[in-house]
Amino acid sequence: MLEHLRHIRAGMDEMRVDRRDVKRQLTSLEVSVANLRGGMANLHGDLAGQSGRIDRIETRLERRERRLELNDA
Repeated sequence: MLEHLRHIRAGMDEMRVDRRDVKRQLTSLEVSVANLRGGMANLHGDLAGQSGRIDRIETRLERRERRLELNDA
């Protein structure tokens, strides 16, 4: 009986170690996902800024075309 209890205890100790490893890996994955989300947010901000610049350039180009009386015919 004592031998069985030792075997069970050894198995439980192994499971505790495995659970700790899984928790560490999960935490690492959570940090990685958070970093990816931050990177995506930065990309969206950059794209929004570029869209604004392109819009301003288009507006300026349209004004110049009107001033020079250039029309698409």
